[in-house]
Amino acid sequence: MKISPFLWFDDQAEEAATFYTGIFKNSKINSISRYPDVGQEFHGKPAGSVMVVVFELDGHSVTALNGGPQFKFTEAISLQIDCDTQEEIDYYWAKLSEAPGSPSQCGWLCDKFGLSWQVMPKALLELLAADNIDAVRRTFEAVLRMTKLDIAELQRAFQG
Repeated sequence: MKISPFLWFDDQAEEAATFYTGIFKNSKINSISRYPDVGQEFHGKPAGSVMVVVFELDGHSVTALNGGPQFKFTEAISLQIDCDTQEEIDYYWAKLSEAPGSPSQCGWLCDKFGLSWQVMPKALLELLAADNIDAVRRTFEAVLRMTKLDIAELQRAFQG
């Protein structure tokens, strides 16, 4: 894989990596590097504190940096979880929206670190790509009314 997420945290990279790897199967922390005793004028971090955490989420590589408070996550970028079942949706939704996380609209939520996630049923993209414009419209209207997505309700909306 040549492209992977690089996440900028203030100073919670290791905590976030531990949290995320505890949620997703086939996940682990691969390495933790620490700030050396040089460059404090640039990064402002004490020598020996965590700099970069490289970890895997369900086999996908992610890098987290403790870069300081200059940059924050926004909803413009999110990580999408493709779910086969409602049980998967319920599981990821519950784990990622733990306090002080905040649910949003249309299957989106913001976790306790401020990172946005989309917890999506795989079936939704198929429903929205159908040739039946009325069914697509009903499905999209149902999505707009939901926070956590409900596969059965989406299928009912599609079928009319």
